[in-house]
Amino acid sequence: MEKKTLAVIAHDNKKDEICAWAYKNREHLKQFNLIGTGHTAALVSEKTGLEVKGYLSGPLGGDQQIGSLIAEGKVDFVVFFWDPLQAQPHDPDVKALLRIATVYDIPLVTTPRGADILLSSPLL
Repeated sequence: MEKKTLAVIAHDNKKDEICAWAYKNREHLKQFNLIGTGHTAALVSEKTGLEVKGYLSGPLGGDQQIGSLIAEGKVDFVVFFWDPLQAQPHDPDVKALLRIATVYDIPLVTTPRGADILLSSPLL
């Protein structure tokens, strides 16, 4: 059976939180091909020892790259710890990523609790 692909993305204020979540779940995350946007991918890989294929940072087009992979059927799940209380310079890209995940019916979670529920789902 082919490994499913999980994308990890986090805004700057949420990078520590996604790294802590990934570290706590590192054994479970081994069953996935992991990808992520720029700095998030590098940090998660560094903190967990897991291989995470990095794309561009979000503001430089990484959100759009992940969105494109979703449209191509190459992403199965997205864990995106975003900061809804801080404006981002690339808000249109963030909204486009959320939109494309919804259009293609890709599970997207935005909180540690949601991510834990996703990982524990028998539907995986």
